[in-house]
Amino acid sequence: MSVTYEGKFIVKQNLTIVSHPLVQHKLTLMRNKNTPTAVFRQILREISQFLAYEITRELQMTTKPIETPLERMDALTLAGKKLALVSILRAGNGLLDGVLQLIPSARVGFIGLYRNETTLQPVQYYFKVPDDLEDRLVIAVDPMLATGNSAKVAIDLLKDAGANNIRFMCLIAAPEGLQRLSEAHPDVPVVTAALDRKLNEIGHIIPGLGDAGDRMFGTK
Repeated sequence: MSVTYEGKFIVKQNLTIVSHPLVQHKLTLMRNKNTPTAVFRQILREISQFLAYEITRELQMTTKPIETPLERMDALTLAGKKLALVSILRAGNGLLDGVLQLIPSARVGFIGLYRNETTLQPVQYYFKVPDDLEDRLVIAVDPMLATGNSAKVAIDLLKDAGANNIRFMCLIAAPEGLQRLSEAHPDVPVVTAALDRKLNEIGHIIPGLGDAGDRMFGTK
């Protein structure tokens, strides 16, 4: 797989790794097992805004007439319907909160999935998304792209609901999960802060940062 460097970003086919020094520094704090829950949540929210900046880089623009204090002008503004953010529960909410601070007008949806720890397959328990997904950019968010099974199912559901312009945003990806998602949905770009080494025998990312949901909410 070829790698090209573009400023602060590393692009591998449909994968973009946001390698900005602040992102990588904050990610190291999150990886540290001694980082408290409240700090973990806050840093995740901060990193999500860096990731959101990159994943929305190519939003379509148009112009509209406005008046500045000095004159009238045709000013740039976002075109089309508001984008949709879809959180893959429960851990996706940690990324969602930060992105909403950056894009407060976005529509929001939720997909409830949990992983069967024996089969490593996702089990769906909830699905609620905005209307007219076919007319919106849809950004699915989940901190960890591990096996890729949950991400694959979530995007299956979004496409069934009409979405045709989907991007996936995560904090850390494993090569196995990236391959799984890329094979199932080659049209879905992935933006992440890190591509880690591998999965362990129980499907956790190595070196990773543990279970993002547990660390975010202080559960075990």
